Amino acid sequence: MTKPLSVQLYSVRDQLADDRDGVLRRLAEIGYGAVEPFRPTTDPHGFRKAADDLGLVISSVHSMELIGDNPTAVFEAAAVLGTDLVILPAGIPPEDFTTTHGLERAADTLNDLSGQAVSFGQRIGYHNHWWEFEPKVEGRPALEVLAGLLVPDVFLEIDTYWAAVTGADVPAVLRNLGERVRALHIKDGPVVKQEPHSAVGRGRMPVPAILDAAPRDAWRIVELDSCATDMLDALAASHTYLNSLEQA
Repeated sequence: MTKPLSVQLYSVRDQLADDRDGVLRRLAEIGYGAVEPFRPTTDPHGFRKAADDLGLVISSVHSMELIGDNPTAVFEAAAVLGTDLVILPAGIPPEDFTTTHGLERAADTLNDLSGQAVSFGQRIGYHNHWWEFEPKVEGRPALEVLAGLLVPDVFLEIDTYWAAVTGADVPAVLRNLGERVRALHIKDGPVVKQEPHSAVGRGRMPVPAILDAAPRDAWRIVELDSCATDMLDALAASHTYLNSLEQA
């Protein structure tokens, strides 16, 4: 892995609300070298200072504000934070992933955002859940069809767990998408939609095979939407496990 291991801060959303800087410090102490904020327009200057003081870099940002009247605010915040990867984590209607015409609309949305991002020296990405993989369009998972409709600058952040929940062969998906994938969400658990996640390495996900199939320079970002154990303990265990794979 050529980039530091990152963590999606949605994992610690409750803790961040009480003590942002303390949570960032704990993540740095665990050994994470990067973070992925999910509300980049909230105090980007203060966040950048706190991250810099701890030696944390910003791998990328998520923002639902990209779908709205002022995506420029998101691009400006990302520039302050020091990342050029700006990701839409949802916001495209799930039904658009059930037909060719719907996928064309989704591609138009992302391609238009990409054109706006260029002036900031940034790239737009899209993060999947399960509803982009469950429908088959033209005999393929909808997300794979969407990838073929996107301009080259638009990248994908593949949430490996949500792809697996639909029964997808995640390593094969990653090989099929190739360099379109610039980031991964690594999570683990029982691979059941409504069940809480586990520390990476303690569930049913084929993590080593997934990492082997992904582009070598794609960001590896740990995300646990919920967890049956203490979240920070699970993030620490995830870091230890993933670090052990790098050392093997």
